[in-house]
Amino acid sequence: MAYELLTLAFYLVVIVAASEIFTNAVETLGARLKFSEGVTGSLFAAVGTALPETMVPLVAIFAGNSAKMSEEVGVGAIMGAPFMLSTLAMFLIGVGLLVFKGSRGGAPFTPEKTGFKRDMEFFLFAFTFSFLVAFTPYEYRLLRMFVSLVLVLTYFYYVMETIKASASLVGEGHSTEESKPLYLSRIFTEHLFWVLVQLLVALGLIVIGAKGFVHGVERLAEVVGIPVIALSLLIVPVATELPEKINSLLWTRNGKDTLAAGNITGAMVFQGSLLPAIGIFLTPWTINLTVLASGLLTIVAGAWLYYLALRGKGITTRLLMVNGLCYLTFLVIAFYMML
Repeated sequence: MAYELLTLAFYLVVIVAASEIFTNAVETLGARLKFSEGVTGSLFAAVGTALPETMVPLVAIFAGNSAKMSEEVGVGAIMGAPFMLSTLAMFLIGVGLLVFKGSRGGAPFTPEKTGFKRDMEFFLFAFTFSFLVAFTPYEYRLLRMFVSLVLVLTYFYYVMETIKASASLVGEGHSTEESKPLYLSRIFTEHLFWVLVQLLVALGLIVIGAKGFVHGVERLAEVVGIPVIALSLLIVPVATELPEKINSLLWTRNGKDTLAAGNITGAMVFQGSLLPAIGIFLTPWTINLTVLASGLLTIVAGAWLYYLALRGKGITTRLLMVNGLCYLTFLVIAFYMML
């Protein structure tokens, strides 16, 4: 078991280091392109760090035949990521507010209001829409194709609206700023090319680290004797979402709350629209009690975040405890169903 624990520790270090390199490159890219923190966090960072867990269902869908898809790729594989982000990831930001209280001067979490609100509006629409489709008969192919198209268009409209809002936000003082110079600029000359190189290297390390960590968790589960269902529902999803969590904690530590929030909420929009569109179009997209519970709790957690966005005040650790309670509720339900 010592070997498995050392393997987990090694890949966790890889993910943390890669996340630090990634946030440095993303900040530099956003600053060089003169984008707002909303674009940098909700689009660049969110899509980039969502790649490791996004590839898992996509590979399963496109690699298998239709019968295998029905068995292995369901609504839970795709809808689980937004659940983890809206509950556990946001709760961890609340924990980060306590841990970094000294460096932040006790300041509450204050992401830019309009971007936070926009992200949650698009997410709640797309996720709820895709969730409800799971209750329709598989024979309603035209309806499902229409929903898939709507979800794809929703995400592209979201991208356009986020970029459109960038100029005015930059004018209001929400431009992306570099916390420190690009790491590669200490070796090479400052050029956009090296920004992209560092970004790609960081993404590669994130993918390697996430895959290695998940593999290590699976090995540890075999040694300890953890049930497969517990592994698939509770452990692996937490591991695959590590890049978003760590990136957001790093930005929370540095007081860059808009980037920290956008990294999570932007990934929620991406994974709550484009991935369900593919799943609805190519799989039976059926639902079970576990997925029903996680889906409903995701909507509750998302609605709570939307309320916090409308509230427009600083968000404290106590307020983000609600998201943690949603995750804890799911744990209780999942363990009860495994008994």
